[in-house]
Amino acid sequence: MRKASNRVGGAPRAYRRLDRVALCALAGVLAVSGCSLAPRHETPPLPIPANYPVDTGVSPGGASVGRLAPEIAWRDYFADPQLKALIAQALANNRDLQTAVLRVEEARAAYGIQRADQFPTVAVGADGSRSRTPADLSPTGRALTAEQYQVGVGLAAWELDFWGRVKNLKEAALENYLATDEARRAVTVSLIAQVADAWFGLLELDERLALARQTVASREESLRIFTRRFEVGAIARMEVVQVETLLQQARALVSQLEQARAAQAHALTLLLGAPLPEGLQTAKLDDRAVPQDLPVGLPAEVLLQRPDIVASEHQLRAAGANIGAARAAFFPRITLTGSFGTASTELSGLFDAGSKAWRFAPSLTLPIFDAGRNQAALELAEVRRNLAVVNYEKSVQAAFRDVSDAMSARQWLAEQVRIAEATLKAQAERARLVKLRYDNGSAPYFEWLDAQRDLLSAEQQWVQARRALLSSQVRLYAALGGGSQDIAASPASPVRPNHGK
Repeated sequence: MRKASNRVGGAPRAYRRLDRVALCALAGVLAVSGCSLAPRHETPPLPIPANYPVDTGVSPGGASVGRLAPEIAWRDYFADPQLKALIAQALANNRDLQTAVLRVEEARAAYGIQRADQFPTVAVGADGSRSRTPADLSPTGRALTAEQYQVGVGLAAWELDFWGRVKNLKEAALENYLATDEARRAVTVSLIAQVADAWFGLLELDERLALARQTVASREESLRIFTRRFEVGAIARMEVVQVETLLQQARALVSQLEQARAAQAHALTLLLGAPLPEGLQTAKLDDRAVPQDLPVGLPAEVLLQRPDIVASEHQLRAAGANIGAARAAFFPRITLTGSFGTASTELSGLFDAGSKAWRFAPSLTLPIFDAGRNQAALELAEVRRNLAVVNYEKSVQAAFRDVSDAMSARQWLAEQVRIAEATLKAQAERARLVKLRYDNGSAPYFEWLDAQRDLLSAEQQWVQARRALLSSQVRLYAALGGGSQDIAASPASPVRPNHGK
């Protein structure tokens, strides 16, 4: 056997020529592989009007002035330092956002696995064996002991991607990964808006509570005065009971507002993912806590920048790539398996001259009969692409409605705030005048009673209208994809691979 090995080793030129041929063939395969059968991607036309509805207060075709919402970072949009701190805390601790980030990591790992299928898997292997053949099974009639050792580099079932099946599967995984990352950005935008809205809700309840407590204190003083008047016989018992009824109504309102504030604080705590910071101080609502004149731009200019719309388009691209992979399943699949190394019957002779060993085993598989499996897989991929188109169009329409609703609310809530403020001033003046008339005996008691009730209601409605206006501005910022470009550039954002690479 040693002599045979020497004869094989005596033709090094032939082996080198064979190696060069194999390398050239491999290079040619790599050059021609990568053909794609996926349909050409075309973004569906936007199923929305070219302009916003008239009731939004935006003139048709109006040009945008200033930066659009996606370009305005949330740190620039919100002015309150305490609110900024709360948003930062939520971005660090919110469990929904952490889930979205982990989904991105999951999709990135899946993309890495699929991408690796484009390249050959090369592994170094070493094995050895020793066996004994009994005399009655040996062709020589004597017991034989044989040894074999081998070390080499192997190529395991590498598919030559002539029809782009592997490439399209990689593209689909890439698009799913990018869609998941866009979904993370959408969750981030939504979380920022939810924290801001919850904070303004807390400020609203605190301001309403302060007004209600002032009313309670005022009515307690009124009850003391009316009780004293009754004791000296100046008024009837009925008037004292009516004043006490007003007081109890104010106390009931305080209790209701306390309950609502506790629930609002709990909701904010859940959004933050951690307890509220110590020393958090609430104050009255600041009517200019967020910019009132937020450029909206044209629908096609703004909506396509929303993270959820971008995610839907990536999913549409992934569905198209899956069609290409399903089409490639109808064509032959060629795989290469091989190894190159050294082998010997003795461990010490592994690397001696003439111990070279190699194996090259290409295989071709052509589907002939699969009971319609490949055809069904292609039909499934096409249906899923149609579903992706519908979902994309639905996302665009939903985004258009979000923006339209927020702009309409901003316009009409601003009008409601002006009306509520004028009403409050009128009710305060009415209550003052009725009080003077009642003290002078010119007005009946029930007129004063009605004025007090209406004043408290006007105060509460004024605060509620102001908070609703602030919330509408926050919703508009989120509906326009506010700060999404800043979120994409965040250091916490995963590395985004180049499309199609």
